[in-house]
Amino acid sequence: MSIELWLAFVAASAVLLVIPGPTILTVISYSLAQGRRATVPLVAAVALGDSTALALSLLGLGAVLASSAFWFGVVKTAGGLYLIYLGVRLFRRGVASAEITLPSAPGSRRRLFANTWLVTALNPKGIVFFVAFLPQFVSPGAEAARQLWILAVTFVLMAIVNATLYAVFAAAAQRMLSSPRAQRGFNLAGGTLLAAAGVWALLARRPA
Repeated sequence: MSIELWLAFVAASAVLLVIPGPTILTVISYSLAQGRRATVPLVAAVALGDSTALALSLLGLGAVLASSAFWFGVVKTAGGLYLIYLGVRLFRRGVASAEITLPSAPGSRRRLFANTWLVTALNPKGIVFFVAFLPQFVSPGAEAARQLWILAVTFVLMAIVNATLYAVFAAAAQRMLSSPRAQRGFNLAGGTLLAAAGVWALLARRPA
């Protein structure tokens, strides 16, 4: 994997992580309810949750990508189409500017950890997303499994930083997310990025 491809993955992941999804909304809600004492269990739950989802996504995916150029192309194409679909949906939601609601927080930190892990790890849409997203940054000329794990570790580390920042600045984040203009901006930017990644995947040169 070239450094340019890895940096492209870092840039794309940074934008996607900033866009508030179920995990970030949970982090903000729990941080507001329990303050700084919730930061450590929340960040640990996000790290474990993303690691779980990524591990489930990568099981077998490396072998499929390494098996042949044909299956590499199939996975890339299917992933690209799925990213375009997600991008269009997110873009349309940005135009509609739907209201974002925060979930209620449990009382104990143990339940807080468990709930955040479940939201992060066991979301089928997240697992499918990783299957579609990660192969777009895999170079066909090198070992696929190793590249996928490098991308996975990079994503988890970035998710930890992202969750920590949202937890620490939860009050400011809530005010920002309560603004319809900010919600629209998040959704339009995220939808554009996902759709562009999908188009890029479809136009990328397939391995021989």
